[in-house]
Amino acid sequence: MPTFHVEMFEGRTVEQKRQFVEAITRTTCEVLGCAPESVDIIIADVKRENWATAGKLWSDD
Repeated sequence: MPTFHVEMFEGRTVEQKRQFVEAITRTTCEVLGCAPESVDIIIADVKRENWATAGKLWSDD
């Protein structure tokens, strides 16, 4: 069963997440030939203060 772990900045609406997981599930099933029931997606909302790139916190922008 494919399991996706997605980390992204917090702030997306439930509807945006709903559309996202539907699209990922649909594409996964098309490409891998699996049933939607076998696709798991775990979304972790991350605060900008807990994510850094190139030595700089995203919350510092």
